[in-house]
Amino acid sequence: MPDVGEGLTEAEILKWYVQPGDTVTDGQVVCEVETAKAAVELPIPFDGVVHALLFGEGTTVDVGQVIISVATGGPDETPAGAAATAAAPVAAEAPVAVAAAAAEEAAPAPRQPVLVGYGVSEASTKRRPRKTAPAGVPAQNGSAPAPVAPAAPVVNGTGTGTGASAGVGAGTGTGAAEGRPLAKPPVRKLAKDLGIDLAAVIPTGDGGVVTREDVHAAAASAITPQPVPAVAETPAPAVAAAPVQVVPGARETRIPVKGVRKVTAQAMVGSAFTAPHVTEFITLDVTRTMKLVTELKADPDLAGLRINPLLLIAKAVLVAVRRNPEVNASWDEAAQEIVLKHYVNLGIAAATPRGLIVPNIKDAQAKTLPELSEALSSLVATAREGKTSPADMQNGTLTITNVGVFGVDTGTPILNPGESAILAVGAIKLQPWVHKGKVKPRQVTTLALSFDHRLVDGELGSRFLADIAAVLEHPRRLITWS
Repeated sequence: MPDVGEGLTEAEILKWYVQPGDTVTDGQVVCEVETAKAAVELPIPFDGVVHALLFGEGTTVDVGQVIISVATGGPDETPAGAAATAAAPVAAEAPVAVAAAAAEEAAPAPRQPVLVGYGVSEASTKRRPRKTAPAGVPAQNGSAPAPVAPAAPVVNGTGTGTGASAGVGAGTGTGAAEGRPLAKPPVRKLAKDLGIDLAAVIPTGDGGVVTREDVHAAAASAITPQPVPAVAETPAPAVAAAPVQVVPGARETRIPVKGVRKVTAQAMVGSAFTAPHVTEFITLDVTRTMKLVTELKADPDLAGLRINPLLLIAKAVLVAVRRNPEVNASWDEAAQEIVLKHYVNLGIAAATPRGLIVPNIKDAQAKTLPELSEALSSLVATAREGKTSPADMQNGTLTITNVGVFGVDTGTPILNPGESAILAVGAIKLQPWVHKGKVKPRQVTTLALSFDHRLVDGELGSRFLADIAAVLEHPRRLITWS
């Protein structure tokens, strides 16, 4: 199982595309795995014949474990090596990526072919425990250096490189300094966002490495537990990854929490108990916006584009950000500073078969209406296929969650971690409304804006929400306020 980056340590095998006896070629996709961020297809870096699949579909495998055995030496190969490998548990020090069934013995093996973009190396991706020089042995050995496997990556200052061979880093001085807690960069960022001192966190990972779970546990213990309001809900309902098998007559069914759903749960807990949430509501008449949607759909200049209310709501949010730029910010806990952002990475909460994800449109403020429509369509289609990349879900600034598609009027959405605000859009329904002094049926919806009160005070949050509503009530403001 290769290291797909982002500090992830495990992945679930979703589907095998090959079976024992199949011929495979270098670069052929052999399986699909799901990490905590997204589904990824894994190509094989060998030409040969599949001897054995060492883990079945639905199995969660640690990075560094051998998952498939391939004969690469020709027709005289036998599956004996593969069977032996399958029978014995894979040690933590086993080579990463795919094992060749007829691997050369004797001399140390060179670095195995690398899966494109993954950067795996010969050794396990798991971190080695911090080592100290034995008494009487100088830190820098003046003798010839030990042999190093070719092309092994250099471990960086925090000791969190993609992996290194057994001889790398022993006396190079690149490891973490004594006394500094061991943690990968994503874990350090999480601790920074939550205001947790890593030195005070009890590590549970191999070799004394601080994990994400350790940071969340420290954050939870640092806060007095408060009852969670019954109305609080995630930005959008998540869809079950697969039909739950319920045994007839059973009183309970347990569903493992893993992958995207597990990370979402951890992120929501961290956000709810870190950022002080405030939610405001506004009910408005969007009849004119709905008429504009109908007109735009008939516009030949926009033929082939997906035109819907969400597109105009997204544009209204961007106009409101331009009028209230202080809303678009983040909180730097370490520096105790507010970081004002001059770009908008607009997140769209999407319920997918694997759970809720929030990809974002980069630099949305610079896009025209047709460009925004294309970006929204691409984002939603990619999310539903489960192909959203981790990069597409990073560095968001604001999020829109459309709970109205489920017939829900409104809610109190929880902020996506690191963002300043999230807008929940309720169902658009015909309701009696006073229009020009008379009660008439009008298209009405309710917007709910949750924001981080460290960044956005009541006045700013109210003005921002009121501006969004004003644009949707009179969409000509998309021109006059731009």
